[in-house]
Amino acid sequence: MQKLLVPVIYGSVRRDRAGIRAARYAVRRLEARGIEAVLIDPMEKHLPLLDRMYKEYPRGEAPPVLEELADLFRRADGFAIVSGEYNHTIPPALANLLDHFLEEYFFRPAGIICYSGGRFGGVRAAMTLRACLAEMGMVTIPSLMPIPNVGDAFDEAGVPSDPKTDDYTAQFFDEFEWYMNALRLARTNGVPY
Repeated sequence: MQKLLVPVIYGSVRRDRAGIRAARYAVRRLEARGIEAVLIDPMEKHLPLLDRMYKEYPRGEAPPVLEELADLFRRADGFAIVSGEYNHTIPPALANLLDHFLEEYFFRPAGIICYSGGRFGGVRAAMTLRACLAEMGMVTIPSLMPIPNVGDAFDEAGVPSDPKTDDYTAQFFDEFEWYMNALRLARTNGVPY
């Protein structure tokens, strides 16, 4: 069976962003499970502000970055969404990245990894994100992976400062992998539309 493929979509373009460390951690944990994880960083992708969705461009005329992401997303088995909390909701760069696509997300699970500089770990943004992802056709897994005090939680490479972090996050990754396998199998039998 082919390896599971997961775009790890990170949502901040701030200069002094600490959340990128959480995204790198997610990539490390997925790869440790034998899953192909691809970090999608909007700071590197230079996406345009949403004017037209990918599907609204005539075939072959979308910007190359949108073609690249659309191809990756169509092959994905699930999406790990890494979101900070800005004013109780998701960062604008994350909304912009997600909103360029739609059908590419259908019938795939999303695991929400949320973070903040404070004690709540971004859970308020995660609740907004859960509703948004459902509207985009993704199934969000029941568990969240909240990361409080993100600036102290990981080093630059995504190695956790607390050696028990892998234990704390194991259920999240177990659940996410289960949903990816279940929905991959279900998609082989067709989808409602």
